[in-house]
Amino acid sequence: MEMLTPDAVNVRDGVAARLERLPLTNYQKVIFTVIATAWLFDSMDLGIMTFVLGSIRSEFGLSATQAGLLASSSFLGMLIGAAVAGVLADRFGRKPVFQVSMIFWGAGSLLCAFSPNVGWLMVFRVLLGFGMGMEFPVGLSIVSEILPAKNRGRYLAILEGFWPIGFVAAGIGTYFLLPMIGWRGIFIALAVPAVFVFVIRRCVPESPRWLESAGRVVAADSVVAGIEARVKKCLHGRELPPVAPLSSHSSVVAPRAARFAQLWTDGYARRTAMTWALWFFALLGYYGLTTWLSALLQSAGYEATKSVFYTIIISLAGIPGFMFSAWLLESWGRKPTCAVTLLGSAAFAYLYGQAAATHAPLAELIGAGLCMQFFFFGMWSVLYAYTPELYPTRIRATGSGFASSIGRLGSLLGPSIVGVVLPYTGQAGVFTLGAVSFVIAAIVVLIFGVETKGQALEVLSH
Repeated sequence: MEMLTPDAVNVRDGVAARLERLPLTNYQKVIFTVIATAWLFDSMDLGIMTFVLGSIRSEFGLSATQAGLLASSSFLGMLIGAAVAGVLADRFGRKPVFQVSMIFWGAGSLLCAFSPNVGWLMVFRVLLGFGMGMEFPVGLSIVSEILPAKNRGRYLAILEGFWPIGFVAAGIGTYFLLPMIGWRGIFIALAVPAVFVFVIRRCVPESPRWLESAGRVVAADSVVAGIEARVKKCLHGRELPPVAPLSSHSSVVAPRAARFAQLWTDGYARRTAMTWALWFFALLGYYGLTTWLSALLQSAGYEATKSVFYTIIISLAGIPGFMFSAWLLESWGRKPTCAVTLLGSAAFAYLYGQAAATHAPLAELIGAGLCMQFFFFGMWSVLYAYTPELYPTRIRATGSGFASSIGRLGSLLGPSIVGVVLPYTGQAGVFTLGAVSFVIAAIVVLIFGVETKGQALEVLSH
């Protein structure tokens, strides 16, 4: 294995160690908030289909299969966007790819509002999904590479917590606005935040860990120096903690371009196979169910506004769900937390399906739904905290991007499968299918997963 020169090795160890020893201040929190804001609006754009699918289906006279294909169209774009953005971010940097994703996101949402028919609506949802898919691996990489290990898992979980908040916000907005402006007006409203996020993203620095991994050690040192200065300012001039080596025995590989094949070499094949299976089955189950929640309630006899309202109530449980997961990640670990949230999702998805199929009392249906969403969003927090920790800096965005992309394949198939099997199995069969997907994902993690809690990224890389 080719090694860096001693000077370059010292710079690399210094960059990582200098970042790891920094206390968490308002400066790092501002960077996190910028990325979390984009996460929030992405969630609203994606989740809005859950609440307007019934209205779109009525306007265009769609069958269950056609509605399933429409619900899946965003995930096709996300599948492509996540894979492309991951490779580009490892090759050209996190920041430029992060910015470009905004263009696709805003344009896609705006164009959805002017779709003349369901075919064009599907095309524009693919474009919107492409922009959202670009954002996930890049945002995860930036947060994981700037925050120290002692805070990384919690904040990655909190980042994902903006997903249920956005989902609920989309539902509340739809509940009040749908009768006034229709689903087209809602898509126009969702395009506006893209301009705001595009502007404020300029304050996010390039990842110094990526700069170092690309061989740009001087630039990496300069960015870290800037971060240190801002952190020190937040500490009102107090001295920063001393720099301590991360590991006395870790070897450092030479900078090299990120390539897809690296996900399957240097000991990462097991991690990649585990991560791909985890994302595929988790997202197959999740999106197969949640995309149809409101529409399934409508098909059970609830009017559109009430079905949206009940879906919002159910989704509120996602907020304590991700908070619980964020705490459990650091106190218990990534692997057991992942397994627990997946198995909890399986159990309550099954119970919710039984309640819906048997027309159980509304309180029983809502109760099962609350528990289901609690574990759903707890599961999401683990996925986003766990995945970027499994890869070294040179392929972190590529690894996260392809994992997300494989997951989007599950997202793409899930709603479509539901549309096909619903007429034959009913709601009970649909939710049982989702529960089986979660169980498979949990088994994969328990057998093949590795624990990453509290370890610096450079240590995990070896």
